[in-house]
Amino acid sequence: MSDATSLEALDFAALMCSRVCHDIISPVGAITNGLEVLEEEQNEEMRAFALDLIRKSAKTASAKLKFARLAFGAAGSAGAEVDLGDAEAVARGYMESEKASLVWEAQRQLLPKNRVKLLLNLLLLSISTIPRGGTITLVGTGTAPDVAFRLTAIGPSPRVPPRLPDLLAGRMGEEGIDAHAIQPYYAGSLARDAQMTVTLDKLEDGVVIEAKPAA
Repeated sequence: MSDATSLEALDFAALMCSRVCHDIISPVGAITNGLEVLEEEQNEEMRAFALDLIRKSAKTASAKLKFARLAFGAAGSAGAEVDLGDAEAVARGYMESEKASLVWEAQRQLLPKNRVKLLLNLLLLSISTIPRGGTITLVGTGTAPDVAFRLTAIGPSPRVPPRLPDLLAGRMGEEGIDAHAIQPYYAGSLARDAQMTVTLDKLEDGVVIEAKPAA
């Protein structure tokens, strides 16, 4: 097994920005489309449809930005702790626009920020394992700071996305890193920084991702 490789800081920042933009461009585009309909349409039914589209899309964009701020952002100063209750709130908001539903079974407590950021990034990975939807059950065990997490994604046609294990381990391979690969690579970087060990287990009907404090 090869050692983890690193990206140049500017490349890392640019790719993470692309990843965030990828999440919010769709709802923001829908808001723009809704506003255009309001400007051009006189039909009350169409205007009501446009207003509903704008309302729902603005809510989605806001939820995705709040999630990104906690999952990818600074989340306070160095060494800061983050409330798992805040993580649950942004996770539930994010999941409202996803095909999968979320069952959150983690006790509210303060944890080192990178462990919370890792948890949210592992949630994104869990979503990618059940692209047709299903249920993701998140269980937290232990007390701060040594809390372990288990995310079980159950749904039709579950899969482990190509390169996911390598990217989590920090191995870029010949393909390198692009805006699609940067998020699992970032999750692996968080795990190493937070001294957490991440494992994946493919089941017949789903995928289990676990994160435990390194021994």
